[in-house]
Amino acid sequence: MFDLIKDWIVNRGLEGWAADYTTWLVVAAATIILAFAANFIVKRVLLATVSRIIRRTRTTWDDALLEYRVLPRLAHIAPALVFYYLAGAFGGAEEVIRRAAIVYMVVVGGLTISAFLNAVIGVYRTMEVARHRPIKGYVQLVQIFVWVLMGIFVLSAGLNQNPTGLLTGLGAMTAVLLLVFKDSILGLVASFQIAGNDMVRLGDWIEMPKYNADGDVIDISLHTVKVQNWDKTISTIPAYALISDSFKNWRGMAESGGRRIKRSLYINMNSIRFCDAEMIERFSRFQYITEYVQRKKDELKRFNEENRVDTTYLVNGRHMTNVGTFRAYVAAYLRNHPKIHDNMTFLVRQLQPTEHGLPIEIYVFSNDQVWANYESIQADIFDHILAVVPLFDLQVFQNPSGADFRELSRTAH
Repeated sequence: MFDLIKDWIVNRGLEGWAADYTTWLVVAAATIILAFAANFIVKRVLLATVSRIIRRTRTTWDDALLEYRVLPRLAHIAPALVFYYLAGAFGGAEEVIRRAAIVYMVVVGGLTISAFLNAVIGVYRTMEVARHRPIKGYVQLVQIFVWVLMGIFVLSAGLNQNPTGLLTGLGAMTAVLLLVFKDSILGLVASFQIAGNDMVRLGDWIEMPKYNADGDVIDISLHTVKVQNWDKTISTIPAYALISDSFKNWRGMAESGGRRIKRSLYINMNSIRFCDAEMIERFSRFQYITEYVQRKKDELKRFNEENRVDTTYLVNGRHMTNVGTFRAYVAAYLRNHPKIHDNMTFLVRQLQPTEHGLPIEIYVFSNDQVWANYESIQADIFDHILAVVPLFDLQVFQNPSGADFRELSRTAH
């Protein structure tokens, strides 16, 4: 075709280098015009029509082809095809132009496949199973293979070599490739173990102090796991670190339906004593423990009578104490609290006495797991408990403050 156009130009009176130069200009201009025309038809007509059809459909997966620019990238092949099929019109430059067109089409193909795989991830994330089985890491591994193959085909086309020979040469570079793709290999192994053992899912609350991570998992990829912390910062954790290091996953708490409240208050041991008649009478008027006080009073009286205990001295036999009655009150109060889970661990217990007093630990679960609500429930409970402690003739221990020392100094003078 190049020769035909040159003959036509020569017949018009041009000769020598002028004819060759003009022929090149005409061929190049015609090819570029056709390439622009093909690009316009594909993008402005064909792609626009397909886009309108996709937006009108009820399915959502096809929208991802537009959102992730799969079809727009694929449309770039049209002008390359024009150059490929019209390369013969350039005479001696035919081989170079054809190779350049092939390289361009391979790169566009790689970009299109990569965009399609991103669209697959986007569609998959809309499914419920995505929270349990993330696939981004596996898809990224496929993308790496696509880019490696694309590089091989680009080199083979540019060097006019058989790609099989390049692939054979890569076998001898295995050690180098293992070093280059070390993180990818570790990430792949970690992805298999994370998915196989169901260690982490999207949306899980994990805690990993080593990486200052304490929040929700928002992304799991081949190399990294992204955690949005409660202060809205993002911590990036290497995927293999979840296998090699320890971390805490709060998913069990989320799935259990309850959230643990585990907190102690310290009772001044100097305020602990046996209950006298006046105290028992007063405690019996506390609605939560009215029945408990009467039942305990009868039980202890019967025990002491059966064992002929001399109750003149309180050291003999069994007697109610203000701290024991207080524990019973706290347990009854929590049993009647609407925000405490009925079917999970429920303990109001004493711990080993310390220099700060006698710890009374509350170990229960709230039935509301939302963080703000949980903190409010916990605060309300301890507001009430701390307020009723003096009603049992008990004192909460706290270290003396400056005001205490000033008061002591004032009274001493």
